[in-house]
Amino acid sequence: MECPQCKTEIPGVTCPGCNKTVPDESNYCLYCGVELKGEPAEEDEYVGAGETNDLDLDDRIPCSDGNCIGIIINGKCNICGKRYKGKKK
Repeated sequence: MECPQCKTEIPGVTCPGCNKTVPDESNYCLYCGVELKGEPAEEDEYVGAGETNDLDLDDRIPCSDGNCIGIIINGKCNICGKRYKGKKK
């Protein structure tokens, strides 16, 4: 799958409903709306609302989505799941 803007190759999976390629982290097909279920590629630590698991809240990184209230944990937002593209500390 190729980004239409920058032409960078994006990892993708084939939708079982319409056989089109969608980004591999998609929950639903962009074309037909079929829910995509599968095993995650890597095991991420999930921290839900109200749980901190010894996080330093003074050193947290807010989600870059702009509308999400989550924080970045292990490279991903704990609420929406968006990957963090900024600098690693």
